[in-house]
Amino acid sequence: MAFHNQLGAAGETAATEFLIKQGMTIRETNWRLNHLEIDIVAQSADRVLHIVEVKTRASDAHFDPMRSITRQKMRNLVNAANGYVNYCRLQMPVQYDVIILIGSSPDSFKLEYYPNAFYPPLRTYR
Repeated sequence: MAFHNQLGAAGETAATEFLIKQGMTIRETNWRLNHLEIDIVAQSADRVLHIVEVKTRASDAHFDPMRSITRQKMRNLVNAANGYVNYCRLQMPVQYDVIILIGSSPDSFKLEYYPNAFYPPLRTYR
């Protein structure tokens, strides 16, 4: 496995452990709907469904990981979340969170958690 794939997998594991420590239940990891994927689907005690995007980088020297959450990425996460909610027949609020991990190994990760990192993009019709 390539280093960036190993780093990404380690980041998702660290993010999952962080969410569990926050009292959340992990419903799914790497849930797929066709070409769409949700890194982590978690549920908090207050029955909120958390759709979590995890970004892991070895260094933040020349790149802001939050910039990789583009409008298209937001749309894809919203579409995947809608698919998940429909598939599981859930009736609960959905929140979109981002976890960013910076470091070259799990021992050196610096974790930043952004709850409610974005809201679903609105579509306007003319």
